[in-house]
Amino acid sequence: MERIEIEPTMETPKVLLDKDNSIIEFSGNSLPEDVNSFFVPVLEWIDKYIESPNEKTEVNMRFDYYNTSSSKMILRILEKFRELHKKGYSVVINWHYMEDDEDMIEAGEDYAEHLKIPFNMIPIQQ
Repeated sequence: MERIEIEPTMETPKVLLDKDNSIIEFSGNSLPEDVNSFFVPVLEWIDKYIESPNEKTEVNMRFDYYNTSSSKMILRILEKFRELHKKGYSVVINWHYMEDDEDMIEAGEDYAEHLKIPFNMIPIQQ
């Protein structure tokens, strides 16, 4: 499977999708003008990954900030991994957040409650 690496900008997150090295990672800010054009290739990669996944999938989310339209895409991404988990594969989501960022803590807790899959809340100390 093709490795995808998208470098971050002020409006878009760093994305690393690497099946061979078992790395699925999102980090930085996400507030693209056109959320669909940014995230559709990511969703397509995940769909292909789910057809032939690794035995264990670990997804790292390290967002500093994201807007409402990005939050919907993040949910769509995480729901795809929930489906993989339902098929019996090992899936864990690591939600990294600055330890004093109440919004990111609450967002991670909300995703964890909605998804009902293994979800680690990981504080980042400043």
